Amino acid sequence: MARSIRIEYPGAFYHVMARGNRRERIFGDEADRKFFCQTLGEACGRTGWRVHAWVLLSNHYHLMVETPEANLVEGMKWLQNTYTRRFNSRHRLWGRLFGDRYKAILSDGSSDYYYGSLMDYIHLNPVRAGLVRIGRGQSVRDYPWSSLAAGYAVPARKRLPWLAAAEGLAMAQCADTAAGRRRFVEHLDERAREEGARSAGIIPPAGDRRRSHLRHGWYWGSQAFAERILKLAEKKIVSRKNRTYRSGAIAHAYDGAEAERLLGEGLAAAGLEESVLSCIPGSDARKRALANLLLERTLVRQSWVAERLAMGSAANVSQQVRRYRIKKPKLPPKLQAYLRSVKIC
Repeated sequence: MARSIRIEYPGAFYHVMARGNRRERIFGDEADRKFFCQTLGEACGRTGWRVHAWVLLSNHYHLMVETPEANLVEGMKWLQNTYTRRFNSRHRLWGRLFGDRYKAILSDGSSDYYYGSLMDYIHLNPVRAGLVRIGRGQSVRDYPWSSLAAGYAVPARKRLPWLAAAEGLAMAQCADTAAGRRRFVEHLDERAREEGARSAGIIPPAGDRRRSHLRHGWYWGSQAFAERILKLAEKKIVSRKNRTYRSGAIAHAYDGAEAERLLGEGLAAAGLEESVLSCIPGSDARKRALANLLLERTLVRQSWVAERLAMGSAANVSQQVRRYRIKKPKLPPKLQAYLRSVKIC
């Protein structure tokens, strides 16, 4: 299975999610939840993390974490291992507690929209899980195991020190007063009523290929934010030789951007305009050279190459690249020089 690359940098925000092994419970009772909150607080003390939102369900949890230092992986390893040992000791069990690798979706914490939408998504989890029934007069704050009930809805003196509720209220333009906190809760209840229990807090995907999504993408932010993250990821992606590791969502996004860059440079070196590609045969030597370049330097699919170079089909790309590698054709001098510059002969 593909493994996502962990991008760490000072000041990063993440949407972290982890489920129990085989979707089994990771919290059996209130004591387990208290143990987890205690362990999370210890992890924050060790790492300097600031938690902006959290919620605990029976078999999974969600966190919105800010890492002032680049230490998400180190902190998550300590948090999950320590809680697993404590859970197993308390229940006289052994073995793994959590299932697959935890998800960590990078989020643009500087944006009111992306920050607020992630915070709402986390706080509205109990509504989507059917644990809070807004239609029956309940409120989101009635669910006790979230940062809403334990932090945002109570005065600052009653909050855990590692919860950044003051910043969350400020981002939502709610004063840290009784009236402001009440308005914050009312906003969530209103979203739940308007959007319905199954969709509360969920924002549909944008319909593009950037994979910006609260739950299934590799980041949550603008395209400019994604481009900054890809630059940070570049060295890590290039240094990895394992193809399975590189097939994660971030690597795919990086390869798409890198392929576009190489294609643009290659077309310029070949003296070709994109507008005329459809008029040139797929067997053209320049097309074959550029297709070989893209397949050697990135992980884009042959179907992508076929579409962008107007080479018909993935099968034709495969055939033409094979021919190119067996017997190199004569190419324009500028294209030959460019291929040498990127170390493709």
